[in-house]
Amino acid sequence: MQNFGIGVDTNMTSAVGRVIGAPELKLGIPNVVKVDNEKCQCNLVGKSLVEGKPVERWALIDFSYGGLQADAFIKNLKLRSRKLGMFMGDPLVRRFTGMDEFSSVSRLDNLLRSVKNESSKRNKGKLQIIICVMSENHRGYKYLKWVSEIQIGVMTQCCLMVHANKGQDQYLANLCLKINAKLGGSNVELIERLPNFNGEDHVMFIGADVNHPGPGNSSCPSIVAVVGTVNWPAANRYVARICPQDHRKEKIINFGTICLDLVKTYAQLNHVRPNKIVIFRDGVSDGQFGMVLEEELHDLKEAICDDHYKPKVTVVVAQKRHRTRLFLENEQDGGASGNVPPGTVVDTTIVHPYRFNFYLCSHYGGIGTSRPTHYHVLWDDNFFTSDGIQKLIHHMCFTSARCTKPVSLVPPVYYADMVAFRGRIYQEVAMELQPTSSFDQRFYNLHPELQDAMFFV
Repeated sequence: MQNFGIGVDTNMTSAVGRVIGAPELKLGIPNVVKVDNEKCQCNLVGKSLVEGKPVERWALIDFSYGGLQADAFIKNLKLRSRKLGMFMGDPLVRRFTGMDEFSSVSRLDNLLRSVKNESSKRNKGKLQIIICVMSENHRGYKYLKWVSEIQIGVMTQCCLMVHANKGQDQYLANLCLKINAKLGGSNVELIERLPNFNGEDHVMFIGADVNHPGPGNSSCPSIVAVVGTVNWPAANRYVARICPQDHRKEKIINFGTICLDLVKTYAQLNHVRPNKIVIFRDGVSDGQFGMVLEEELHDLKEAICDDHYKPKVTVVVAQKRHRTRLFLENEQDGGASGNVPPGTVVDTTIVHPYRFNFYLCSHYGGIGTSRPTHYHVLWDDNFFTSDGIQKLIHHMCFTSARCTKPVSLVPPVYYADMVAFRGRIYQEVAMELQPTSSFDQRFYNLHPELQDAMFFV
């Protein structure tokens, strides 16, 4: 290096950052909740959810050969759910079996159908959810999800026997959060409307991701997942669509068609189409930005726009796979972990000289070094300011259905990643059932009963 006249500076680059304040959260009781200053999370003890869905028709399947303390688990779960504002009755059906049921698709199909049929005899209403207690993690989990979500149309919630028997309050609360979201309830909302929008707006947030097969695989499809919000202004309820496409193709081939389906779903539920759409795209590198703008965005506008409908569109790319880390000059400013506090944003010095991009660390890093998300605004019909889009994304990170703290990635992308992984396990089941059928859309079409539900949380 010395021969080439190159030197190495061993000091890290100094950059100016700032911290975006946490929003006030809305729960059922109390109505307004302020998060703590360090971790930006709220505790659910003594609090209820914004909209707790009653769980009146549910079933319990114990796959632990009777190892589950069923009566105690049901009692504890009912008590915890009621404290959160979710009335939960006794299960209509209880089944006790073993993990050998996970050995094949047909055995799980027969089991779940018999549970559904038995519950319909005891109550004319539709079975809402089946809680499945497993003794261990099992590869047959993918069979359970494919059968329940594609074939039968019943929501399932899995948990491990060891945690169910302990009955810890926090674990049961997290279980209730997932169940409520799957049934269409609302766990937490923001007190103030998301920034940069006015009272007349109807805004839809879309998240898109492509899951590629692992290294060494040369034939399996890539899985497209697109999610979209359908409740404004809360913007915390999503619907999802899954589609297989050509092997390792990053461009979403039918992006416009999928988004048109989501816009129609929004219109059916709200009786109006969104006039503003914000798209968060995951998994693309800097060299693929042109593809997103020239092909995917063009496809979107061709599909959804007409003479009477031209929504304003913003496209943001979220990148997590990078080597940039943020450190405080004074570690004491970051609390116990020494990491940058939630809401830290850097948009100078280490960013592109003229592109609209920034680093945002929205979560609290308790262990290790926090990794910020790198956001790039590629297209913006809504004319966001830097402060505006940064505050919008940070506040959205507080609306995740699975926890009561800000997540590290904006929820549309976070959910799209989860849905893409769910599509991958559908593909694995399709390969086992019919090796030539993994590109067949029928193996990925959700049952009509679950098509507009948050089955993936």
